[in-house]
Amino acid sequence: MPSDQAFDPTRRQIVGGLASGAAAAAVAGPALGQQSSPSTSQTEGQGAAASAGNGSLLLLQKQDPTEQYPKPPFPEQPQEWPGLASEMEPRPDHGEESYLGSGRLTGRKALITGGDSGIGRAAAIAYAREGADVAINYLEAEESDAREVIELIEAEGRTAVAIPGDIREEPFCRELVESAVEQLGGLDILVNNAARQQWRSSITDISTEDFDATMKTNLYAMLWITQAAMPHLEAGASIINTASVVAYDPPEILLDYSMTKAAIVNFTKCLAKQVADQGIRVNAVAPGPFWTPLQPSGGQPQENVTTFGEETPMGRPGQPVELSGLYVLLASQESSYATGHVYSATGGRGGP
Repeated sequence: MPSDQAFDPTRRQIVGGLASGAAAAAVAGPALGQQSSPSTSQTEGQGAAASAGNGSLLLLQKQDPTEQYPKPPFPEQPQEWPGLASEMEPRPDHGEESYLGSGRLTGRKALITGGDSGIGRAAAIAYAREGADVAINYLEAEESDAREVIELIEAEGRTAVAIPGDIREEPFCRELVESAVEQLGGLDILVNNAARQQWRSSITDISTEDFDATMKTNLYAMLWITQAAMPHLEAGASIINTASVVAYDPPEILLDYSMTKAAIVNFTKCLAKQVADQGIRVNAVAPGPFWTPLQPSGGQPQENVTTFGEETPMGRPGQPVELSGLYVLLASQESSYATGHVYSATGGRGGP
């Protein structure tokens, strides 16, 4: 198991800023110099994080990325799908203490599916700390994780909207968007992130029920939600879809899941062309192995969970906060010329 040092809050604080700054610098370059100063509510809301160390001064320090977070072996930890972050060991870092905002999304309104845990939770925390109001969708079984996210958003002085429900149902998808728009007072950022992943060793083991559930969660819902959102999105809006490295290098045990992630890449590229003349940008993020409830709740065999991420050059899985910078960048005006692109963070293995 990793040493206790991997969980030192001072170390984690550095990571949030590096994840945000490095990702933005790599793609946006000089635009970072145009960031606005944090609002008063943001500064106050970040008191817990700042108290862990010396605030933004620590963000300038460099460190070995292979040692920033826990490495395998991890304990077996089976959960019922969809799983809870609060029951994972080690618990994932979504930026609760490590992400510091700088006002890059002040006044924006965001809807994030799967915002209770994993990558969606990291995006929700980062968006709130960048000044956005945020609505999250999740399943009722994930309520305890979702409550934590809502509290973190509200701690930043932002509006937080919780909308539980099953996105496999078309009527709910459309109600989800309308409810988010009504409670947020508009919509500027849509993050299609929620996903279903269940491993099967053979194509003959994938039931029609399983296949249908994966397709509806990962693809149908994305279509329905985006359709419902379009009338509310104005020039300057951003749609961000969560794809995966498996769209490019599919594991043999994730046939149906990998199919959906490849489709998300094409959905992103095609929709970007459709809506560019409306001033709406569409991009995707293709993560590699990230430590989220998706894995122990049926996304991987338990023997794979214990070694998850060790095959990457980094030797570990990514933590959700390490994607925060990409999701913020793609939602912000700093990436104003980026549309139809897929950005990856894979620990050095595969991807676009």
